[in-house]
Amino acid sequence: MKVALIGQSMFASSVYQILLEFGHEIVAVFTIPDVNGREDPVAIAAKVDGVPVFKYKRWRLKGEILPEVFEEYKSLGAELNVLAYCSQFIPMEVINYPKYESICYHPSLLPAHRGASSINWTLIDGDKRGGFSIFWCDDGLDTGPILLQKSVALDADETIDSLYTRFLYPEGIQAMAEAVNLIADGQAPKLIQKEEGASYDAMLNKPELYKLDLENLPGSRVHNWIRGCDKVPGAWVNIDGKPVKLYGSTLWRTPIPEGTEIKIDDVSRPAILISDGLLLCGNDGQAVLVTKLGLDNGKMIPASKYGQSSEGSDIGQLSSDELIVTAQIKSIWESILNSLVEDSTDFFKSGAGSMDVTRLIEAVIELDQCAQIALTNEDAYMATTLEDFRNLIITKLRTGGDTGPKVEYDGITLHANKRNIKFPNQLFINNQFFNVHRKDDVDRAVLAAQAAFETGDWATMNARDRGKLLFKLADLMEQHKEELATLESLDSGAVYTLAIKTHVGMSIDTWKYFAGWCDKIQGSTIPINNARPNRNLTFTKREPIGVCGIITPWNYPLMMVSWKMAACLAAGNTVVLKPAQVSPLTALKLAELSVIAGFPPGVINILPGSGSVCGQAIADSPLIRKLGFTGSTPIGKLIMKSAAVSNLKRVSLELGGKSPLIIFKDADLDRAVRQAMSGVFFNKGENCIAAGRLFVERSIHDRFIIRVVREVKKMKIGNPLDRSTDHGPQNHRAHLEKLVEYAQIGIKEGAKLVYGGKQAPRPGLFFEPTIFCDVTDDMYIAKEESFGPIMIISVFDDIQGQADIERLIARANNTEFALASGVFTRDISKALLVSEKINAGTCFINCYNKTDVAAPFGGFKQSGFGKDLGQDALNEYLKTKTITVEY
Repeated sequence: MKVALIGQSMFASSVYQILLEFGHEIVAVFTIPDVNGREDPVAIAAKVDGVPVFKYKRWRLKGEILPEVFEEYKSLGAELNVLAYCSQFIPMEVINYPKYESICYHPSLLPAHRGASSINWTLIDGDKRGGFSIFWCDDGLDTGPILLQKSVALDADETIDSLYTRFLYPEGIQAMAEAVNLIADGQAPKLIQKEEGASYDAMLNKPELYKLDLENLPGSRVHNWIRGCDKVPGAWVNIDGKPVKLYGSTLWRTPIPEGTEIKIDDVSRPAILISDGLLLCGNDGQAVLVTKLGLDNGKMIPASKYGQSSEGSDIGQLSSDELIVTAQIKSIWESILNSLVEDSTDFFKSGAGSMDVTRLIEAVIELDQCAQIALTNEDAYMATTLEDFRNLIITKLRTGGDTGPKVEYDGITLHANKRNIKFPNQLFINNQFFNVHRKDDVDRAVLAAQAAFETGDWATMNARDRGKLLFKLADLMEQHKEELATLESLDSGAVYTLAIKTHVGMSIDTWKYFAGWCDKIQGSTIPINNARPNRNLTFTKREPIGVCGIITPWNYPLMMVSWKMAACLAAGNTVVLKPAQVSPLTALKLAELSVIAGFPPGVINILPGSGSVCGQAIADSPLIRKLGFTGSTPIGKLIMKSAAVSNLKRVSLELGGKSPLIIFKDADLDRAVRQAMSGVFFNKGENCIAAGRLFVERSIHDRFIIRVVREVKKMKIGNPLDRSTDHGPQNHRAHLEKLVEYAQIGIKEGAKLVYGGKQAPRPGLFFEPTIFCDVTDDMYIAKEESFGPIMIISVFDDIQGQADIERLIARANNTEFALASGVFTRDISKALLVSEKINAGTCFINCYNKTDVAAPFGGFKQSGFGKDLGQDALNEYLKTKTITVEY
C-alpha cells in the first residue's frame, strides 16, 4: 500500500521503519521544519532511504488550504495517510483525499479523554486502565470511528514517562502496523464512537490550568494530579509568591514525621520538609511525598534540599586552568544546543532532552581535567543554566578526592580513558597489601578472617552499624565508578558504557540492597507441646556461618564479587575471596575502598591466583565453613568433592548454562529481535545466562534471521573504552581460540553459518558476532555452551495445539543445564505454560537478561544449586539455631 506518513519524533520514525518492514511503500514523509538546525528523526530516517520529505511551515492560510501544498500532496499518489498523533492541524482536503482516507494514533481509550493532553488526564482522573486508539480521522477533534484499541492496567504510581515507555510507545508502533495491514487486507473496522463515557479535557498549555488546588483535593487526587503532570507540564504551587513545580509523587503510608514546616500560599495546611522530600497534605489528611522540585529559575532540585543554597554558587576568582574548562563546557553546550549560549541560558528551555543530558555528561567527563570527578545525569537536571552547571563542575574539581583512612601500597599507575589510575597488584589480607608467598597465603587469610569473626570489632558490631559500612562502601564505589569501569574494561574487555552501567552499576545496587538487610535478619517463635506442669518457649535465631570462601569468574569480575560478598557480609560473616586469575583488578580496588569505608581488619581478604593452587586451598581449608562458587560445571564438581572431604562445608554453585529462548510467531517481533540479540551478544556473549539456543517458529524464522543479521551488521567492534563501541574483545586468548573451534565444529556438523564465525580482521582478541541457523538437536553446538557471541537458531513447526508446545519444551529441556530460559509470545497462556514446564532457575517472559538485586538467581541440575541475590541469597550465608526454654 502507498502511504504518506505525517508526524514527528522517534515515534513517527519507528512507525516509518515498521511499515517498510511489512512491505508498504512510503511515498512521502511530512514533518516539522528543523529546530535550531536539527532535523526531526523521521526526516532523517526517510532521507537515508531517499523518501521525499516535506517540512511545511503551514498547510493553510486563514482557514483555507494552500493550493500549492495540496497540489504537491496530490501528486504523490498516496492511498492512505498515517498520522502519528494529532490530526487537527491537517486540512480535511488532505485527510479525505486518499483512497482509504486517513488514520491517526491517539494516546487514550477514546471516546474518553479527547484532546491534546489526553495522557495527562488519564492519570489525573485516576483511571485504572489506559491505552491508545487508532481512529479514522474526521472533521471533529478525535471523534472519528475507531479502527482498533489497546489497553493496559495502570500502576498506582504510573507517570506519563513510565506509561509511554512501557506501553504507549512500543505497543503503539506495532498497532499502527497492524492497522495499516488490516486496511490493506480489507478487514479494518469502523466503529462509531459512543457518546457514553466521552469526554473532552482541556489542553494543559496555560499555567493556571495545571496549578495544584491543594486546598480542595483529597490526598489521592493530589497524588494523581502531580503524577499526571510529571514531567510535563509540571503541577505547581506558590511558595513565597514564586511558582514551584512538583515531581516524583507517592502516597505517604505511615504517620507524618517531624520536620520543617513550609508555608504554601493560599493553603491552610503547611507542607513538611523531611529527609525524604516534601510532604503535602490533601484536605482529607492523606499525605503525599514529593521528591523533586522545579524552581522558577528552571532548576530542578531534590525536594529535601529546598531552601538550601545551591552547590555551585559564589565560586570566586577562576584560575587559568578553570577558565579553560569553563570555555570547553560552553563549547559543549553550544554544540549540543546548536546555538550561542550565555551564562543565563537554560539547557532544557533551549530544547534539550534526556539524550542530550547523556551527551553533555559524557562530553564533560571526556575533558582531561574532568576525568576524575564524579558526575551523573542528575547533575544536569539540578544545575540547568550554563552558569550553575559551570560552577558545579568547578566546585567538584576543587573539592574532588577522598578523605578518611587510606591503605598504602605500591601498585600500578597508568593513564587510561583520559584519567590517571592507580590500582593494587598484591594480595589483600587483614586490611594490608602483601606480596605473594603462595604456600601459606590462604592459611594467613583464613586465620585473619577467623580472628575478625570471633574476636574483632566485626564480632561485636551491631547489625545496623554493619549496614552503615556496606552503604559507605557502595557510596565510595559510586564516587569511583568511572575508575572502576575503566579497570573493568581494561581487565575483562567489557565495553566501557556497559561496564559503568551493569558491571559497576549493578554492583553498587547490590551492596546497597544487602546493606538494607543487615538489621532485618530475624528468627521466629514456634509453639511446641508443653511439658506439664511447666511451660515452653521455643524460638530460632539466624546466625552467620563464620569464615566463608568465595571463588568468582572472569566475565563480570566486580559484579560477581559483589553478588556473593555483599550477602555474605550482610549476614555477618567474614570472607576469603579468590577472584578470577585473569581479571582481579576491580576486586583489589574494592579491597582498597573497603579500608576507606572503615571495614575492620580481617573482614575482607582477597587472594588473586590460580584455581588449582589458591582455589583448591580454599576448598580444602577446614576453617572455611561455606564456599560460594561461580564457574564451569566440571570445576564445580571438583569443588563439591573437596568440600565434602575437607569438613562438609556448605556449598552453593552457579555453573554452566545452555539457556533456551523460545520465540513464537505471535511475539512482538521488534522486541524479540532486540532482546534475543541482547540475550546472546550482551557482554560479548560472556554471560552465564546467555541465550544459548534460540527456538524460532517456522512462519517467522526467515524474517527473524533477516532482521537479526541487519542489526548485527550495525554493531561496532572496537576499543572497549570508545563510547561508540558495541562489541569489545573476548576476555583472553584461550577463550577466543575456543570460540573459533566451536564455530568450526558447527560448520562441520552441517549448521548454516549465516554471519561471522571467525576472529575479526583487526588487532586484538575480537571474535565476530556469529549467527548459526538450521541447527538440529543432535549437534554439538545445540548442546554445549559457547560462552561467547554465537547465536544458535533452531526452527520448530508452527504450533497447532498444547501438545506441540509441550514437545517443544521437551526439546528445550533436553540438556543437563538449567540456569535460565526465555519465551516471547503475546499469548499469556503459552507464556505461563512454558514458564511452568521449563526446567530452569529463571524464566524471562517477553524480556531477557532482566536480573535485579532483589530477585533470586541460580540454576537447577548441572547448572548448580543455591541462590545469589534477593533474600534467598542471605539464606546461603546464615544458619538457623533453635532455642527451647522451659519455665
